[in-house]
Amino acid sequence: MELWRRRFWPSRFEPYTGYLLLLPALMLVATLVISIAVIGDNSLRLLDRDMFRLGEEYSFGNYQTLIERPVYLRIVGKTLLAALIVTVVTVALAIPYAYYMVRTPSPTIRKLLLISLFLPFFLGQVIRAYGWLIILGKQGLLNSALSGVGLPAVELIYTYPGVLLGLVQYMLPFAVLLLAPAFTAISEEMELASMSLGAHPWSTFRHVILPLAKPGWVAAGVVVFTLTLTDFAMPEIMGGGGNDFIANAIYDGFFQLSDAGLGGALAIVLTLIGTLVVAVIFTAIGVGTLGVGKADGSRNPC
Repeated sequence: MELWRRRFWPSRFEPYTGYLLLLPALMLVATLVISIAVIGDNSLRLLDRDMFRLGEEYSFGNYQTLIERPVYLRIVGKTLLAALIVTVVTVALAIPYAYYMVRTPSPTIRKLLLISLFLPFFLGQVIRAYGWLIILGKQGLLNSALSGVGLPAVELIYTYPGVLLGLVQYMLPFAVLLLAPAFTAISEEMELASMSLGAHPWSTFRHVILPLAKPGWVAAGVVVFTLTLTDFAMPEIMGGGGNDFIANAIYDGFFQLSDAGLGGALAIVLTLIGTLVVAVIFTAIGVGTLGVGKADGSRNPC
């Protein structure tokens, strides 16, 4: 391998090795940029209903349609609200899970928590969504248990709360994986020092652990928010067609209405919303929150 490297990458090319390693990432970014450019071009062309082809003239007609039709405004609002609720609930549940998984002295409990964390990744989102249908259906496990103790059945299937429940369960492993390294990096001696000074364990967790774990829960919040914002499977399967998110509306625009212009406009709106929200979060909290180093290699604690 070394002989082949010397033959195809002589020593005079060594200063460019870093650029070569960046090439796959640059190719991926270029592919995404080109795709967004094509979708953006389609979004500025109106559908010719006679030929069912996009017109040649550019206009903002598709974006005007999104504004004038209340259904699209409701879908955008519903998606943003769901992303906010799922992010808050998921991060709130992931924090104690990740903290206990890192701090527990029992190797057995830690292994069980790790298995419980990674097992959902082997099932896939679609299988988990159909699993919730079995649990929450009218004759599902939950309603069967409730009827067994004389309680009325609950309607969670094909409802907005049901979609949120499925999304929280789907996003929880991602949040825990991002939080666990943050808690691992916090020395236990800092907790002991805080409690030795008279702080209650809850006060130590609130005023010492959570601020130090800020990179973890900020990153978890951003990832969960963006994944929820762009999710398709959970609203499609658990929503029953009546709780569509933006991704479902994009699918319908392309494949149900055969209107690539309208679907492209929705895709551009979704991209802009996600980019704007992440930019606002990083501007308000600081990029240094994620541990991005300065030029001298130091960490920005802000």
